[in-house]
Amino acid sequence: MSITPIYAGLLALLYFVLSYRIIQMRGPGGPSLGDGGNPVLLRRIRAHGNFNEYVPFILVMIAMLEFGKQPDWLLHTLGATLLVARLLHGYALSFTTNFRFGRFWGTALTFLLLLVCGGMCVWQGWKAHAVLSAVG
Repeated sequence: MSITPIYAGLLALLYFVLSYRIIQMRGPGGPSLGDGGNPVLLRRIRAHGNFNEYVPFILVMIAMLEFGKQPDWLLHTLGATLLVARLLHGYALSFTTNFRFGRFWGTALTFLLLLVCGGMCVWQGWKAHAVLSAVG
């Protein structure tokens, strides 16, 4: 497996940035837990949380597709799309107050990846199951 780790690493760097942006606001005088009613901190927390809610699951599906010997171009397309989607969404929530383009397209691309990767995993699993059933 050589493609998924590239995107996992790049996404880990983005996750670090999103995490650090929260830590910056938790210094002296900032809330140690929650958002303390601060709307900027709330946006940063949600950017971080939203990343954590979608990225690991999609990366696992991309890894399963890579183990299933899907074409390199397809895996790079899925990984690059995930990276772009999360950059757009993370920037929209954590760095701005009203970047609707980033939030919309970040969300839309993430949902598209859920559907495409999910469908491909079902197809790949079904195909492998049919082959194994025919053999044994």
